[in-house]
Amino acid sequence: MTSVSHDPITLEIIQNSLQATADEMFAAMRKTAMSSIIYEVLDMGTGITDAKGQLASSGAGIPGFIGVLDKSVKLLLKKFGKPGQIEPGDVFITNDPYYGGVTHLNDLVVCMPVFVGARLIAWTANIAHNSDVGGKSPGSLSADATEIFQEGLRLPAIKMISKGDAIPGIFDIITVNSRMPDFLEGDLWAAIASVRIGAKRLAELAEKYSVETFEAAMASFMNHGEKIALAELAKLPKGTFELTEEQDDGRMFNVKITISDTEFVIDLRDNPDQDSGPSNAGHDDTLVSMQVIFKALTDPTSPANEGSFRPLKVLTREGSCFHAKEPAAVGFYYEIGIRGYDLVWRCLAPHMPEKLPAGHFSSIAGTFIGGIHPDTGRQYTIIEPQIGGWGASNGRDGNSAIFSGVHGETYNCPAEISEARNGLFVDRMELNTDPGGEGKWTGGHGIRLDYRIRRDNSFLTLGYTRSRILPWSLDGGSEGSANYALVMRKDGSVERYAFASGVRVDTDDVIRVITGAGGGVGNPKERDPELVREDILNGFITPERAREVYAVEI
Repeated sequence: MTSVSHDPITLEIIQNSLQATADEMFAAMRKTAMSSIIYEVLDMGTGITDAKGQLASSGAGIPGFIGVLDKSVKLLLKKFGKPGQIEPGDVFITNDPYYGGVTHLNDLVVCMPVFVGARLIAWTANIAHNSDVGGKSPGSLSADATEIFQEGLRLPAIKMISKGDAIPGIFDIITVNSRMPDFLEGDLWAAIASVRIGAKRLAELAEKYSVETFEAAMASFMNHGEKIALAELAKLPKGTFELTEEQDDGRMFNVKITISDTEFVIDLRDNPDQDSGPSNAGHDDTLVSMQVIFKALTDPTSPANEGSFRPLKVLTREGSCFHAKEPAAVGFYYEIGIRGYDLVWRCLAPHMPEKLPAGHFSSIAGTFIGGIHPDTGRQYTIIEPQIGGWGASNGRDGNSAIFSGVHGETYNCPAEISEARNGLFVDRMELNTDPGGEGKWTGGHGIRLDYRIRRDNSFLTLGYTRSRILPWSLDGGSEGSANYALVMRKDGSVERYAFASGVRVDTDDVIRVITGAGGGVGNPKERDPELVREDILNGFITPERAREVYAVEI
C-alpha cells in the first residue's frame, strides 16, 4: 500500500505533474483537432480541478478560457449531485453560458471526472471554439441576433459519454445542427481524447503517491496561490478608484475599484442594461475577465489556481451587459469582457505606471469569413482573431502585432493554412503605419491584412470595438488608432465596417482588416531624435510627418 507523505518535495512533484498533465492534454487536443482555429490559432484551453471543481492547475491556452473550466465543473457537480449520477468513464459537455458554458455557444466545454476506485478525486476539462454549432448564420455568430436561440445549439450541461460509451443520439443531435458536421465531430473527439488522457495521468499519479497525498498537494498549492496573491496585493496602492468611459456605441461604462490589504473589489453594478443584440456577457465570463487583470497585477508569472483569486471580489447587476439574463444573445460576449478588462486597466494605469502601460487595441477583432469552398464544394468558415498594437509605457515603446489582453497564448493562422483549408487567398499582411500612438514612447503598430474572396455569395461577419473610441494615451501622448475592416469591391467601391453580420462578398472582393496602434506615453516632441530616425528607416513614419509630430529635422 502506498504510504501517505505530505512533505513539501512530494507535494511540489505532484503539483508539477498536474501542470505537465494539463499541458499534455493541450498537446493531445491540438494534434488531433480538425479545425485550424484549434490546431493553429490555439483558440482553446485545458485545466484540472479538484473534486469540488476548484481550479487546481491551468494548462496552456487563452487566459480567458482557463478561468472558465472551474465554473463549468461546479455547475456539473450541482446538477449531477445525486449518488450514481457521476461515474468512472463519464464525459460531460456544456456550451450554454446560462448553464455552465460561461462564454458563448461556439465554445464547447468538455469535462471528465477522475476516479481512483469509487472515489472522485479530480476533474479534467477543456474548452475550444468550434467553427459552427448551428444558429441563424454560418459560423453561429450574428451581429443582429436578439436572443440566444438564434446563435446555435444549446447544450445545458449534459452527459454525452456514460461509463466510457457514447450515449446514443447525443452526437447525432450535435452534428446535425452544424453546417460543418465532420469538423465539429472531429474537434469534439479531440476534446474527449484530451480529457481522457488527463484523467489517466491523474489516476496514475494518485495511485503512486496515495489519494490523500494527491489531494493534500492540490489544497497546499491553492493555499500557496492565495499567499502569493495577498503578498502582491499588499504592494498595490490602497483606496477607491473610479472611471467612466464612453464606448463605440455611445453607452457609458463605469467601474469602481477598492483595494485593501486583503481584498480587491471590482464593482460593475452601475452599468447599462443588457443589450438587445449580442453584445452581452454572462456573470461568469465577466468574472473571468476580472480574474485575468487581477492576476496580471498580482503575480502574472506564477501558475493560476483557485487560491490565486481568493482576494478578488466582483460585483455585478443581473440584467446588465456584464451579467446578462436569459435569453439574451451573447455571441459577442468577448468584446464586453475585454471592455471590462480594459476599463479596470485604464482606471488603475495612472496609479500603477510601473505595471500598466497605455491602452492597447483592446479588441478580439473576431473576423468570420465563409461560404462554399470553390475547390471542394463544402461549407468553410474561417475564424480569425486579429493581432494589433499595445500601448507604450514609461521607458519603452509598445509591442506591435500581438494579441489583446485576454486573448494571449494564441497565434495568427499562417497564410498557407488559410489558403489550403479555406476558400480564399491571403494577399498580404503587414504592419499598419497609419498615424496614431505617437509620444515620447510610441504605441505599437497594428496590422493590415487582406483576404481575397474566391467564390460568389460568400459572407463576412465581424465584431470589433475600439473602432470609434481610440486606445487611450498617458502623460500627453497621442491616442492610438482604430480597429475596422474595409470591403473593397472589385468595382472599386469601398465599405467600412466594425460590427456587421452576413455581409455578402463575391469573387475578387477584398476584405482588408485594419487593427489599431496602442496609445503613446509622454509628449511626442520629447522623443529621442535617434528613435525617430529609426522609425523613419523602418517605414513606421514618413519624414514629413516626423517633422510635424516630433519637431525633428531629418
